[in-house]
Amino acid sequence: MNPAFLLLLIAVPLLASALSVLITSRTFDRILLLGAPSFVGLSGVGLLILHERTPVIAHSVGGYVPGLAIPFVSDTFTALMLVLTSLTALISCIFLVSTGEDQYRFVPALILMMLTGVYGALLTGDLFNFFVFVEVMVLPAYALVAVTGTWRRLGVGRMYVMVNLLTSTILLIGVGFVYGAFGSVNIAVLTTLGTPTGQGALALGVVLFALTIKAGVAPFHGWLVRSYPNTSAGMMSLFSGLHSKVAIYALYRIYTAVYGQPAPWATVIVIIAIASIIIGSLSGLGRNRVRDVLAFQMTAGVGHILLGIAVLSAAALGAGAFYTVHHMITMSGLLLVMGAVEQTYGTGSFKKLSGLASRERWASVLMILGLFSLIGLPPTSGLWGKIGLITAATAARSSVGWWLVGAIVLGAIISLIALQRTWRNTFWGPPMQTYRPDSAETGRAPAVPITRSVRIPRRLLVPGTIMIALSVALFVFPEPLLEITHRAAMGLLDHTAYVEAVIAQ
Repeated sequence: MNPAFLLLLIAVPLLASALSVLITSRTFDRILLLGAPSFVGLSGVGLLILHERTPVIAHSVGGYVPGLAIPFVSDTFTALMLVLTSLTALISCIFLVSTGEDQYRFVPALILMMLTGVYGALLTGDLFNFFVFVEVMVLPAYALVAVTGTWRRLGVGRMYVMVNLLTSTILLIGVGFVYGAFGSVNIAVLTTLGTPTGQGALALGVVLFALTIKAGVAPFHGWLVRSYPNTSAGMMSLFSGLHSKVAIYALYRIYTAVYGQPAPWATVIVIIAIASIIIGSLSGLGRNRVRDVLAFQMTAGVGHILLGIAVLSAAALGAGAFYTVHHMITMSGLLLVMGAVEQTYGTGSFKKLSGLASRERWASVLMILGLFSLIGLPPTSGLWGKIGLITAATAARSSVGWWLVGAIVLGAIISLIALQRTWRNTFWGPPMQTYRPDSAETGRAPAVPITRSVRIPRRLLVPGTIMIALSVALFVFPEPLLEITHRAAMGLLDHTAYVEAVIAQ
């Protein structure tokens, strides 16, 4: 494969975004909205196959001197993330089409522009270019957060903008410090310079600090758990699978590139990971909306993923990559199932829902499988994800490893209690007698008597069914993904092929 093909993975969604603005056709918009992530996702599958024999491919834009040119690079980890982000985007967009949210003016163009930033951030091998693509990713999100135009979402949008602008400023300052300390922001070049110390370590610390905020880890998770649940379920699924996961990808990529072993300050990562797991699991006990609880589970999930770089072994990085796959699929599935409930019954609040298990049996099956996956119970991918992390932590043979195991187990127990409360208050209990139609977004409309005809349309459950089914499939057939995540982990630890592809072209 010609490495210049990598540029198409950015050019296609960018061109689709422009065409969506220029050609005002609902059908054409939907073709672009579903076609662009499908193209990139299938290309990602092709790259995964290619990387079995060619570990890394790279292309320097414009043919400038290697090390100075802007590189676009793909290895197994990159290709895996391209597939995952594209899958999440595609399924979320199918849900948005089903609910009609794609009909809002410029929504398809904004989503496609956001995907352009996501794919660019995953493919670039340059820190400044990464910052640019992150901005391309978050700028459309400012509008998408408040897409329906309600005052509440506009207020949330302002908070989202302020936090992300501040974080982007910190990230840019950190990138500038890195260039000042090392004379380059090319990741392959930084890999060859050895373990950073002094100014270099401080500069990279600023970059990693900004990325932890964007990932939504504790104690910097407040912006995420406040903003995401106040978007629609489809948008929340889209954001959860893209924004924080791009930051996680960058943390894995940059940390493993510059540190061959745990950094001197690795204890900070351990503390952040444990705090994210415990706080994310525990905070759900105090929420009264299902998607609020799931937002805190996103923070807990990021904490689990960070264990990969906290331990920094091949087994830990592979387990972290596997857990990333599990978490993205499971969280998207749960959010889309709850989105179908909200579209039909007009609310996701514990106080207004009850007895859905007897009315919506398929949705109930999907929900309980998704909750099992978050906790780490069979028959879902969450079981193998947590077993992999526990195995990697115990293999470290240190007290830190046992602290991490304790956090995983304690987080699972707390999550079980919090998610059991979610199930009891929405799907269990007496049958509902009244409900608020989905047009009553503000909750001010009077409740109306519920009839037998009020049921979730099947088309709304299709996206959630696909994602939860994938979680179950990964439980039954985990070997192919385990092989891919192992290759990804080895590529993150052994940088020889990466450096040769980028610098020694």
